[in-house]
This record gives sequence, C-alpha cells and structure tokens, in this order.
Amino acid sequence: MAVEQKEMSFLGHLEELRWHLIRSAAAIFIIGIALFIFQKEVYENFLLAHRKPDFLTYRVFCDFFTFLGLDSDFCNVSFKDNLISLKPTQQLMNSIWSSLILGIVLSFPYLLWEVWRFVAPGLTEKEINKSRGFIFIASFLFFCGIAFSFYVIAPISIHFLYNYQITDLIQNNFTMDSHISLVTNMLLGVSVLFELPVLVFFLTKIGLVTPEFLRRYRKHSLVVVLILAAIITPPDIASQVIVAIPILILYEISITVSKIVLKKQQKNEEKGIRV
Repeated sequence: MAVEQKEMSFLGHLEELRWHLIRSAAAIFIIGIALFIFQKEVYENFLLAHRKPDFLTYRVFCDFFTFLGLDSDFCNVSFKDNLISLKPTQQLMNSIWSSLILGIVLSFPYLLWEVWRFVAPGLTEKEINKSRGFIFIASFLFFCGIAFSFYVIAPISIHFLYNYQITDLIQNNFTMDSHISLVTNMLLGVSVLFELPVLVFFLTKIGLVTPEFLRRYRKHSLVVVLILAAIITPPDIASQVIVAIPILILYEISITVSKIVLKKQQKNEEKGIRV
C-alpha cells in the first residue's frame, strides 16, 4: 500500500512538471507569435539595428573620441551592401527561429517563475521567503547581459568584422543567417554568463563551492573566462576583453555571495547545536 502511494506521488510530480513545461512553452510560443507578426519592426529596430550608422553606441563612441581630440571610424560608420538571402525559404525560417529565440529571452522571468513554482512546495516557509528575490535578481542579471551585449559587444564586433578585409580582391557578401546568428549567439551567450553569481549561490548552498575555492582558483577562472569569451564573441581581441571584464567583476561579486551564504549556513548550524 505504501509503495502504491509513493508511486502515485511520483506520478503526481511528473504530471505537475508536465503542466509547468506546457505553460512555459505556451509563453514562449505566444511571445514568439507576437514577435513574428511584428517581424519587420523587430528586425529593423533590434536584430539589424547595428547596421544603422546612427546607432546609439556609434554616436556615443564618436562623441567620446571627438572630445579627446581623436579621429574615429565610429564617426563614419557605413555598411555598403544589404544582407543577402540565398534560399527561397531562408527569410521565413530565419524569422521563425529568431522569433522563438527572442520569445525565450522575453519570457525568461516567467520561465524562472515556473521553475520556482515547481520547487516551492518542497521548501519550508522560511526558505520560500528567502527565495522570493531569486526571480528578480536572476532576471535583472540576465537582462543586464542582454543590454551589455546589445549596446557594447555587438556593435563593436559588427563594426570590426564588417570592415575587416584582407585585400580588395575579396568582397564581403554576408548572409542574413550569419548576421542574425552572430547577434543572437552573443545576446544569449553573454546573458547566460551574467548569471554567474546566481549559479555560485546555489553551488555554495549545496556545498560544491566555497569562497576559499573561488579565491584559490581565481587565476584558473581568468583562463576559463577568456576561453568562454572567445567562444561566444567574434575572434577579435577587443570584444573578448570587453566581455571578460564584467565577467571577472561578477566573479569577484560571486566570491562575496558565496561568503555570505556560507556565513548564514554556519550561523544556522550553531543555532541548531545550541538548541
């Protein structure tokens, strides 16, 4: 009888997980459909925004270098040719996949909320109260990564790559797929890396990471960060360094987060011993 009850409880958890996944997928598809309907605006104002000479980052960099009395290519940004589509279905398929990817990005806070709702029944009331800020903090870091990638990494990388040419005998004719993949990969890659403090928080909670461990392997982490930066950014040193700087800052913040979590755990253990 006990075995049957346990099996029903397990199946109940699976059923509950299934509905969380269904609602999460529905949120992604609904937002994706809305983005697909307004695909022209999404492409012109977001995915292809870095091809506009008057993009905000180009103007800021131009004003900055002008203030220093230096000439800059950012004051004369130009993209000669339009992107090309090589297949009859390429634009349609690209717009569908781009809508789904951006649907995941925009629904990220809701997806976290669904994860929290699934985990919450297994937590104590005290743990639930402490974890309420998780969705806000994780979403804030995620969108900080999106903004940093969109306004800093992407324009610098695109400006460099579009103007890089070995010889005049080679002509650059980029496809829309290559450009959109470049932008979306940077957006998602950098935003995921910005979740480092959240990841360290949970790893410290379960005892896999300590502040001493993070300090001891600080130099090793620098190598890992540079490798990850090289993977998610184009192969130019400037973009990799610019990505590495905030990640290293977040790494130092993660050490502090781990220290705070460990101190709280030790205090709780001491209280338990006294009782």
